[in-house]
Amino acid sequence: MNAKTTKIIYWTGVILTSLWFGASGFFELTTNPIVWGITQQLGYPEHFIYLLGVFKVAGVIVLLIPNKLLRLKEWVFAGVFFDITFAFFSKLALLGFSATTDAIIAFIMVSVTYFMFRKLYSVQYSVKY
Repeated sequence: MNAKTTKIIYWTGVILTSLWFGASGFFELTTNPIVWGITQQLGYPEHFIYLLGVFKVAGVIVLLIPNKLLRLKEWVFAGVFFDITFAFFSKLALLGFSATTDAIIAFIMVSVTYFMFRKLYSVQYSVKY
């Protein structure tokens, strides 16, 4: 796969992820009754829902800044994976497997996006003594 294809897949994934999690964060911050109803049904308190919204919107902003804040983007991807994982298991435990479809789709989409991120921005670790 060449660099152009990798960039296209990466930016498509970033845009889709940003739309998905940006909308989710916006709905959490604006107390959308559908989003809040589901999240509260899963047992999460109000203050946690607001916090999720803040971090999702902030993460989307970081993801959309090209070629900057790469280490922070790693944290954003980690946060998104935690969010998806908790959503999956919460829905599985309380609502059943059929309610986890969105989390499975999100996991696949974000995994591909992160893989392309790693192809575009390789990590070089060094030990300093």
